[in-house]
Amino acid sequence: MPRTEEQYEAMRIATRNKIHSAAIKLFAKKGFSATSVKDIAEGAGISIGLMYRHYKKKEDLFNELVTYAVEGLERTVKRFQSDDSPVELIKQFTLEIINDFNKDDEYAHFHMLMNQTSAIEDHSPQINHLKKQSEAMLYQTVRLIEKGQRLGQFKKGNPMEMAFFYFASIQGLTMMKITMNEKFITPSLDIVTSFLIEDCINP
Repeated sequence: MPRTEEQYEAMRIATRNKIHSAAIKLFAKKGFSATSVKDIAEGAGISIGLMYRHYKKKEDLFNELVTYAVEGLERTVKRFQSDDSPVELIKQFTLEIINDFNKDDEYAHFHMLMNQTSAIEDHSPQINHLKKQSEAMLYQTVRLIEKGQRLGQFKKGNPMEMAFFYFASIQGLTMMKITMNEKFITPSLDIVTSFLIEDCINP
């Protein structure tokens, strides 16, 4: 029986997900310039011809990954702007990262790739947008910490320094996750947030 449009679409999405996973790992480990289309196709377990049917060049694939990162940052900024409890917002966000660490290496590779990309002296619209959203995420986190301090949920301290420390901790865990592989032990939510959340808030 011929495949339906829904089946073709499911196959297309599955193939694209394989390409994304392979590209994220290769770009993070080898760098964008050193990664070839052939490398990505082999990593995804598909032919080069099928690879080119999805992406005419690796720059298109890379820019799509950057766009996904920007969209993720935009969603988080909106979450942090909500009227929900600051301590619960931080806990939920941190727990999502911890769960991603425990699931596989893809989040760690993606996070490292986007950090590398933010440091690139590039003026492409996608990378410039990523840099702006990364800054927006940092400053919204600062405002969230300030709100949490006013409510007595977060410890006293310079909110900007605390935000930098928070994201530096996540970035450091990302590097350790990639370099230590199966030896890596994901810290608990309480450990990751202990510098920020008042002891009486944690259960």
